[in-house]
Amino acid sequence: MVLKPINLYLKYMKLNKSVCYLLLFLLCRQHGFAQEAKTDSLLQNPTLEDCVNYALKNRPAVNQSIIDEEIGERDIKAALAGWLPQIRGEANASHYLKPPVTIFNGQKLQQIGNTSNFLLQADQNIFTNDLLLAAKGAKYTRTGNRQATELTKISTVVTVSKAFYAILTSNEQQGILNEEIARLDKQLKDSYAQYQAGLVDKTDYKRATISLSNAKADLKRTNETLKYQYAYLKQLMGYPVNADLKLNYSNQRMEQQILLDTTQQVNYANRVEYKQLQTEKQIQSLNINYYKYGFLPSLSAFINYNWVYQNNSFGNLYNQVYPNSQVGLKLAMPIFTGTRRYQNMRKAQLQDLRLDLDITETKKAINTQYEQAMAAYKSNLNEWKTQRENVELSKDVYNTIKLQYNEGIKSYLEVTTAETDLRSAEINYLNALYSLLSSKLDVQQALGNITVNP
Repeated sequence: MVLKPINLYLKYMKLNKSVCYLLLFLLCRQHGFAQEAKTDSLLQNPTLEDCVNYALKNRPAVNQSIIDEEIGERDIKAALAGWLPQIRGEANASHYLKPPVTIFNGQKLQQIGNTSNFLLQADQNIFTNDLLLAAKGAKYTRTGNRQATELTKISTVVTVSKAFYAILTSNEQQGILNEEIARLDKQLKDSYAQYQAGLVDKTDYKRATISLSNAKADLKRTNETLKYQYAYLKQLMGYPVNADLKLNYSNQRMEQQILLDTTQQVNYANRVEYKQLQTEKQIQSLNINYYKYGFLPSLSAFINYNWVYQNNSFGNLYNQVYPNSQVGLKLAMPIFTGTRRYQNMRKAQLQDLRLDLDITETKKAINTQYEQAMAAYKSNLNEWKTQRENVELSKDVYNTIKLQYNEGIKSYLEVTTAETDLRSAEINYLNALYSLLSSKLDVQQALGNITVNP
């Protein structure tokens, strides 16, 4: 009999211990999820695609467009709410300072001095030109709002990509300058040692000092430029200002992405700007029909219930109620509006003609944009090929002259010139590469080939 309470106690303790372990596991899991969610808000060595996807989710301009789309949806629903029953209530009370008199069968009948009523009425629109316009225009308004968001997203893809390329250019320049500084530092030590040994005069090591100082100044300028470029990219992405952002990229992969089919032709229907104008045309056509059929009557139904109170004594006003109720139809037809409907219709027609001119001008602008972007792409492609060859040639020239200088054949001035040519060739190659990638983006944008998820 003694063992039974002990066994129960032990089972109870085991149960409590299991509950504690379960609670501890859930707390740790929740903490882990919180840490993971916090980590997911930042990017670890992001590629270009990662940066673009992050910007499409977090850039304020994109989120503002999405909010504007939602605001437009609320406007549509507010306009279409007119098709639902409209219920209203009214209440009033009045006291005649001097009651009016009515003559009935030769007798004077004085109105009751105090009246009050409570009205509850429901109206149901059956047909109105305004609600017909709202119903037909809803889908075009939604389309226009979606197109505005899509345009913002396309702009985000282009601007973020170009900002990414700009950072890559500066990063590569940084690496080139660091390599050059290492070479110049060694050359400075070698030339100074030769000067100390009496083999050369002090001109060589002073030139080496000047070259090294200039290279360090260029590196400092590049480092400061990088700070701004990272800040600009973070702004475009909607990335936390104080968070680290180290990009992940490969020049070889970038070079594999430079080619573009230059035989493509412009298709205006692929451009969001053109689609927006087409949507505006459809909405404008509805506006013209709205004014054209403005003579149509509006029809609605109503039902009400009215509680009426009357009494000469204000204190007894609400002792007796005299209710009444109505149900019926209401037809309203505009007969003459002082030519307002006609003037509005003509205005809408002129706006439609103006949209036709906008479409024509937009087509020309798209074509010009394409020609400009394609010309820049072809030019940058040729520049990239040229600079790639120049880098190889400059390396050969520098290595040869440096070897000859070490053997006393060439002067240090020629080494400095070769060094400068090599650095210029490498930097020009980088600028040509990323200019080529940027111009490829411009061509894709002009063709309307940049697509984003809705």
